[in-house]
Amino acid sequence: MPSSPSSSAQAAREALAVRLTHLRKDAGLTGRELSARCGWHPAKTTRIQKGEAPPSDSDIRAWCVACGAEEQAGDLIAASRAVESMYLEWRRLHRNGMRRAQESWTTRHEQTALCRSYVSNAVPGFLQTPAYATALMQSITDFQGTPNDIAVAVAARVARSRFLYEGGHRFVVLIEEWVLRARIGGAEAMRGQLRHLLTVMPLPSVSLGVIPFSAERIIWPLEGFYVFDDRHAAVETLTAEINVTQPREVADYLKAFTGLSKMAVHGDHARTLINAAVDALG
Repeated sequence: MPSSPSSSAQAAREALAVRLTHLRKDAGLTGRELSARCGWHPAKTTRIQKGEAPPSDSDIRAWCVACGAEEQAGDLIAASRAVESMYLEWRRLHRNGMRRAQESWTTRHEQTALCRSYVSNAVPGFLQTPAYATALMQSITDFQGTPNDIAVAVAARVARSRFLYEGGHRFVVLIEEWVLRARIGGAEAMRGQLRHLLTVMPLPSVSLGVIPFSAERIIWPLEGFYVFDDRHAAVETLTAEINVTQPREVADYLKAFTGLSKMAVHGDHARTLINAAVDALG
């Protein structure tokens, strides 16, 4: 797993490394002795103990066997997999196409009562039209060089919009004005997408704010992020999805969201900006 910009992932990786190190010490083994029992070079043991190299499931099993602690293997493997889920490379997530990743987001929304979304590069998935989603996913697939299953992936993404109408879910969305002006999918696709935003704005489940170009910034433009019920933030970067669950960091994203909200306009003023973006398409 690549080094994550999220301290939550780094802290979890280091905690796993400490647990493995303590296991070795409790067994009375040196690093070289454990390496010999596992059948690998001592440098590998050092990297694992420093949190520099994530151990595979088989590595953890071998480590536990070497320490006479086979009963701990299952728990340590589960902890290791949890660390991996904090930093997920898009190419890995999309190695078989984008549909499964879209379905995992559906599960998140299904289990969430309040979703706060801030976007600075594209309309949130649950508000996308099929034409807009198709164009966006095509560009992502082309960039990543991953398998093309766009038709089914788009269907899975657009299906998330049902939570706007059912289940008592609530969505608080902040969009940078640039998102309204960026022509993803061409003029017709953008026109349809912008008009769709106007359509969903009156829904009781939706609060949609737009941060104007002219806003005096108290929070700088950030990478897009979603906060689910104040317990989990998902951050989207160019190369990976970062899942933040450490309370202190989640609180930072909520603080940023509050600051961004203060710069946003809502209601008629937001509609004016959206209509202006429609008019600009000609």
